[in-house]
Amino acid sequence: MSSGRAVTDPGALRHVAFPYRDPGEYRAQILGFARAGLDRGEPLFVALPGDAVRMVASQLAGKSGELVYCDITDMSRNPARIIPELRAFFDQHAGQRVRVVDEPAWPGRTPAEICEVIRHEALVNLAFSDAAATMMCPYDVTRLTPAIIADVRRTHPEHFGTGGRITANGAPAAAWQVPPDCDRPLPPPPAGAESLGYQTDLAPVRRMVEIHAQRTSLAAGRVADLVLAVNEIAANTLGHTSSGGTLQVWHDSAEIFCQVQDRGWISDPLAGRIKRPPDGRGHGLFLVNQVCDLVELRTGQGGTTVRMHMSLGDRRPD
Repeated sequence: MSSGRAVTDPGALRHVAFPYRDPGEYRAQILGFARAGLDRGEPLFVALPGDAVRMVASQLAGKSGELVYCDITDMSRNPARIIPELRAFFDQHAGQRVRVVDEPAWPGRTPAEICEVIRHEALVNLAFSDAAATMMCPYDVTRLTPAIIADVRRTHPEHFGTGGRITANGAPAAAWQVPPDCDRPLPPPPAGAESLGYQTDLAPVRRMVEIHAQRTSLAAGRVADLVLAVNEIAANTLGHTSSGGTLQVWHDSAEIFCQVQDRGWISDPLAGRIKRPPDGRGHGLFLVNQVCDLVELRTGQGGTTVRMHMSLGDRRPD
């Protein structure tokens, strides 16, 4: 498959959107991209929804080279988990150029999840700016809105065009900046949400989350995970602010939500997406991203809101 232009810097990230319209185009472009990389000796990481990843694996069976496959609906219900997985793969192949096929949006994704997918795509450009990697990110233009596809183009410096050629998108130099429509303040919790202020003691915080979660169909182990996640975020309030915080908890038929607000400001855009060394800071938010099905974070000089989601059922695509 032709790239359309030479890679002038072998250590540069190429983050390429692949807007597709039909299964034939999807299959041909992904397999062509994968085979071209394997023919060059580039390790390949394929993260696609279940049926698609199985199709690629069957078509590449017997192909020489290092291949890693995963069902992205299991790996990244929370899109914030994708960057750590990619970092681990890149680190395993330091000194080599690698290829990635990563489709983080699939049918059934909620609007909140799609916004976090776009945030993830923007932050890929920051987290891996010097990575020796070529990433293909497929997006189904027949099932996603024009606004979503426009944000995909903003967060990918290049895209696959006619004939599989890679074409510049004209993305801004700071492509890691999250598009404004995915960085607006979160909608307020419903009027019936339970609310609790906290200043020093987190036992009432843990108790409120546990009691509310036990009223839902959330399994006991996931109740414990949610209590742990909320405790980690609330502990950050106590460790980094002097004014306390507010917890709100509610649920609907699909999810339970826990939201923590305080006056702190998280200045690192990659907070919670990079696994820090044992003596570093930021372990709490990383853990929260690992156990929650979605984490929405909005932060600025006026304060921080962290909304944690746990699904009450299995919403993976059929």
